Amino acid sequence: MTRKYIDCREFPSDMKCTVAMSADTDKELLEAAVQHAVAVHQHQDTPELRAQLQQLFKEGTPPAEAPGK
Repeated sequence: MTRKYIDCREFPSDMKCTVAMSADTDKELLEAAVQHAVAVHQHQDTPELRAQLQQLFKEGTPPAEAPGK
């Protein structure tokens, strides 16, 4: 089983969010990412948001350092 992750640090914003999360399944990661996007970034939970987030998943675990540093 390959772990997957999504990392807010890859997407600069005024908020300067530094959250990165990983999970063993796409379903688990998607639910956590949607909850974060809605609660922190004020997005609406829509099928479009879910599709966009899922396309941003990467294999492995997030790096300790922010991307580009």
